[in-house]
Amino acid sequence: MKVLRPRSADEALRLFSENPLALPFSGGTDLMVAWNMGSLNGKPVLDLSAIREWIGIRKMPGGLAVGALTTHAELRDHPEIRRNFPLLAAACAAVGSVQIQNRGTLGGNIANASPAGDTFPALAVYEARVRTISRHGRRNIPFLHMFAGVKKTALNQTELIEAVELPFLHAKPARQVFRKVGTRAAQAISKTVAAGLVWLEKGGAIKEFRFALGSMAPTVRRLAAAEAFLKGRTPSSSAIETAAGLLTKDVHPIDDFRSTAEYRLEVSRNILRSFLGT
Repeated sequence: MKVLRPRSADEALRLFSENPLALPFSGGTDLMVAWNMGSLNGKPVLDLSAIREWIGIRKMPGGLAVGALTTHAELRDHPEIRRNFPLLAAACAAVGSVQIQNRGTLGGNIANASPAGDTFPALAVYEARVRTISRHGRRNIPFLHMFAGVKKTALNQTELIEAVELPFLHAKPARQVFRKVGTRAAQAISKTVAAGLVWLEKGGAIKEFRFALGSMAPTVRRLAAAEAFLKGRTPSSSAIETAAGLLTKDVHPIDDFRSTAEYRLEVSRNILRSFLGT
């Protein structure tokens, strides 16, 4: 296997443009599984792990910029992430095992584009943006526009993920939730994974509601129908039940070896009911 090891972002972009079939990686937590299964078919790989510019969490106007090569462990423990984006910290603490959290990167997690990515619902409700870079310039892609299907992204052939931008919330939410449901408490792919934020008016009506689900569709989904229905309503039992019934407007879970569509849907509804009924 041919391994390309750039030492800087500029070198990475040059090598990637010269070797467009190379597979970018950093932590390698998914790549090594594919390699052991023999599914890489001798493809060259682009080892990005030495690019220091893409590691770390920095303040930017109106939010934080997370370098693409920042690990889940760094995000899990970082005080600014824990303070301002606690659902992302919780999601990173739920990724695989401690060893995987120490190796796996946020950019790699996004580029892998698994429907069950644990960080994705949190990034969706925080309305993150993915900053990409190529030799032709940069793009800022809204997080939900990053995915084109199972294991497919909107990245072009010579584009790499440079950072993930997290805008600060306009106000502290009244309630927030992250929940992962899997076969085990660790080292399990989620059957469903959820993140939610809600802001309330003084009278108790919902001012703004954001809720996202993973493992429930080919890509992570915000519950647009339920969000629109609940805006301006008091979260009564009847309103919550109607919102729970609207999940199928935005997600279409499948039966697979991990779970059934019926189970995924009912558990996701129960998470929504519990969150709004607290």
